Amino acid sequence: MSQPPYPSWQPWQGPSAPSMLASHADRERAVDVLRAGYGEGRMEHDEFEKRVARAYAARTVGELAVLVADLPQGPLPQPAGVLPVPRTFLPVPRPQTNGKAVAAGVCGLLCVPTMGLTGIPAVVLGHVARAEIRSRGELGDGLALTGLVLGWLSTAGWALVLVLLTVVSIAAG
Repeated sequence: MSQPPYPSWQPWQGPSAPSMLASHADRERAVDVLRAGYGEGRMEHDEFEKRVARAYAARTVGELAVLVADLPQGPLPQPAGVLPVPRTFLPVPRPQTNGKAVAAGVCGLLCVPTMGLTGIPAVVLGHVARAEIRSRGELGDGLALTGLVLGWLSTAGWALVLVLLTVVSIAAG
């Protein structure tokens, strides 16, 4: 009697037991893995057909595990904390943009239509946002800097207008 071309079953580690009944979704995932393996040339057509028939006839998760144990992807979810893909191949999570930086940029841009009313909030939000960006590693430093520059220009402009009005009123007497 010849042995099947796939390895014998090994006991699982983790929360799921191999004797747990398989669902239709479990069977379909196993067949998808078998199709991928066949498509990559990892098995012959006869072996593929036999494994697919056994996958659809499988009663337990353990039976499905045996069918795909020698293929690169398994059909079953990994235990908590185990990644199916090594971290090296996962995309690097992109940091979020700081909300205060966005607000600083908007306030800075609104300085002209509001005649400088949003200048001071732009400066305050810009300084707070830049501190948070440095400490948290978030994005948005350009927005915070835009809010700071436009806010300071607006504030300086209004300060200059007030100084000139004061000088003119003193000179006029």
